[in-house]
Amino acid sequence: MSDPLDAYSQVVTTVARTVLPSVAALAARSSRGAGAGSAVSFTDDGFLLTSAHVVAGASGGAATFADGSEARFDVVGSDPLSDLAVLRVRSAGVRPATLGDADKLQVGQLVVAVGNPMGLAGSVTAGVVSALGRSLPTNDGRRVRLIDDVIQTDAALNPGNSGGALADSNGKVIGINTAVAGFGLGLAVPINSTTRQIISELITSGRVRRAWVGVAGVPIPLPPPMASKLKQRNGFRVVEVVPGSPAGQAGIYLGDVILTAQGKLIQTVQDLLRLMLGPAIGSRMPVTLLRRGALVDVVITPTELN
Repeated sequence: MSDPLDAYSQVVTTVARTVLPSVAALAARSSRGAGAGSAVSFTDDGFLLTSAHVVAGASGGAATFADGSEARFDVVGSDPLSDLAVLRVRSAGVRPATLGDADKLQVGQLVVAVGNPMGLAGSVTAGVVSALGRSLPTNDGRRVRLIDDVIQTDAALNPGNSGGALADSNGKVIGINTAVAGFGLGLAVPINSTTRQIISELITSGRVRRAWVGVAGVPIPLPPPMASKLKQRNGFRVVEVVPGSPAGQAGIYLGDVILTAQGKLIQTVQDLLRLMLGPAIGSRMPVTLLRRGALVDVVITPTELN
C-alpha cells in the first residue's frame, strides 16, 4: 500500500508542473504608482486573466513567466465589479492553462494555488476548499456589488498572489486568487458560466455591459401554503420601482413579490443581479410575481445600465 503522503505530493507536483508555465508575475505602473501581482494565460493567442485590482489604473506593464521569459502586456479590459481583468501579451509561445468549472467543486477538495507572493515568482501552495458560496464585496467607485460563489481555501495566499491560479487536482484553473481574508483564509473568484461570460465580454469589447430593470427590494419568506406549492421558501419583495424603468413599464408595483425571472428562482437581490449581464439587454425576460395571493406573469425588457 502506497504512502498517502506520497500520493498527495504526487498530485500537487503534477498540478504545479501543469500550471506553473502558464502563470506570470506582473509589474504594472499607473498614476497610482507601481503594482504587482500574478496572471494566468488561458488562450493560445496571448490572453491572460488576472484580478482587476492588480492592474487598476494601468494600461500595460511587464509579465515574467516561470521560464524567465518576459513580455509586455496591454490591459484589454477590466471589470472591478467582478474583480477580473483580461490582458494580452505581445509575444507568442505562452502555454495556456485549461479553465475548469468551479460549480463542480466540493468542500474538502484539494486545490493548488500558483502565483507570485511577496515577489517570490512561481510559488506553489496547496490546501483544500474550505467553503463555497461565499460573497466578496467589490466596487467600481460608484456601485457596490457582491461577487457570488467565491471559493474559500486554506491554501496559503499572500500579497502578490492576486490574479494567480487556483487549480483543482486535474490541473484545471477553477478560480482566480483575489484576496487574503485572514490567516489560513484565502478567497478566489470562481471560473463558472457567469465569469466566462464576463471574460468573453472583456475580450470582445473591453468592458462588461450590465442590464438594469429599475427595482429595489428585500428577501421575504413566502406564506407556508404558497412556499409548499411553489417549492420555494423565499421571494423578493419590491420596495421601490423607478418611474419609467423597464420594471415600471412592465407593470411591476410596490409590494409585488418576484418569484422567478427568466425561469430562475429569485430569492435575493444577487439572484436578480446574476441575470443582469450583457445578453439580457433588450431581451424579453419573463417574470412571475406574487400579488395579493395570486400569481401574475409579466415581461420585462432590461435596458443597459449607464
